Amino acid sequence: MKYVNELAISNKTILLRVDFNVSLNPNHSIADDARIQQSIPTIEYLLREHNKLILIAHLGEPKKRNPSDSLKPVAKRLQEYFPHNNIVLIDDFTTKTKHIAQQSNKEIILLENIRFYPGEQANDQIFAKQLASLGEIYVNDAFSVSHRKSASIVGLPKLLPAYGGLLLKKEVSILEKIMRHPKKPFVAIIGGKKIATKIKFIKKLTTVADYILVGGGLANTFFAAEGYPMGKSLISKDDVALAKELLEHAKHKHSQLLLPSDVIIGKSLDSTTSEIRKANEIAKDEEALDIGPETQATFGKVIDEANTIVWNGPAGYMENQEFKRGTDFLYYSITNNNHVTSVIGGGDTLSAISKKEYLDKITHISTGGGAMLEFIENGTLPGIEALKKAQH
Repeated sequence: MKYVNELAISNKTILLRVDFNVSLNPNHSIADDARIQQSIPTIEYLLREHNKLILIAHLGEPKKRNPSDSLKPVAKRLQEYFPHNNIVLIDDFTTKTKHIAQQSNKEIILLENIRFYPGEQANDQIFAKQLASLGEIYVNDAFSVSHRKSASIVGLPKLLPAYGGLLLKKEVSILEKIMRHPKKPFVAIIGGKKIATKIKFIKKLTTVADYILVGGGLANTFFAAEGYPMGKSLISKDDVALAKELLEHAKHKHSQLLLPSDVIIGKSLDSTTSEIRKANEIAKDEEALDIGPETQATFGKVIDEANTIVWNGPAGYMENQEFKRGTDFLYYSITNNNHVTSVIGGGDTLSAISKKEYLDKITHISTGGGAMLEFIENGTLPGIEALKKAQH
C-alpha cells in the first residue's frame, strides 16, 4: 500500500474519501468536529500539490435521502477551515456532472451524503463506476469506515489508482506498532454495552495484553455469567454464554481479566442520586451504572504502571453526570501516566473526552471505533486490503 506523501501526485482530480460523520446538536449544528479536523492535513497536503479535490463522506445511517442527514453543516464548517477556497456541496453527483467537470482550482467539491445512494453500502459496481468517472485518482483517508465493504471504500480502488491518506497512515502505523511491539505492561480497557461486537477483540487481547479492565454494560453481562443478581441492570442475555467462555478462555492465557469489585447503582438511568454496592449485592430495583471507588483504585493502580494502553468504551452510563465519574477517572488516570503510549477509540469514548483538558497527553485519539477493534483483531481492514491490491 502506498500513501500520498510517498510519491508525487499533482495537478490531478482526486476523489478523497473522508470521515465527516460528526455528532450533531438537536438544531443540526455540529457538536464536535474532531473528525473534520483530523482530515485537514491530507486535504491541505493535496491542495499544496495543485490537485482538485472531490470529497466523499457520509453522515448517520440514512435509509433514504433526507434533510436531517445532509452534509450542509459539514460544508459550512469546512468553509471556516478553508476560507481561501470555495466549498461546493453537490446535491446529486449523478445529475450535476457538468458542474463537477468544470470545477475551478479554488473549489473543493463535497458530494452530498454518499449513503443517500443505495449503491454505496451495496458496493454496486455500476454505482462505483459512476463515482470513479468523476476523478483520476482515489485516496482513502477514512480509517474509521475502512471496515465497511462499501463502494467508496472497496469499490473505487478497483477502478482508479489508489492511495492512503495521512490520517489513514497515522492510524495504521500506531496500531501496528502497539500490537506488534507493545511496551509492557500492556493494559486494555474495554467498556460499552455489547459483548458480541467485542468478543473477538477481547480474545485477541488475551494473547497480547497483560491486563484487561472491563467496565460499562459489558461488565454487567460478565457479572451475570458469574451468577450475580443484577437487578434491573442492562445485560445482553444473548451474550452471557460468550462471557462465560471468555472468562474461561482468559484463565488459560497470560492476561488478567479484571471485573469491577464494586459499582455505582441508580434506580433508573435518569436517577439524580446514586449509591455504592458490591458487584454481587445489587437489589432487584437497582441497576449498575458505573464502576465504584474500590474498582477505581484497583484500575488506577494498573493504569499507573502501564506502558501501553488501549481504551475503547466508557466505564458507565456517561450520559448522566451521576454515572460519569468512572469514565472521567479512567481518562485522568491515563493522562497522569507520563510514560505510557495511549490509544483511545470508539464514538462513545470520544464523546466522553472531547471537551476535556490534557488531550495532548493522549498519544493517539483514533477516529475509529469498530474499525479500531477490527484492525486489532485481524491486523487489517477491507479498505486497507483494497488499497494494497490497487493499481498505482
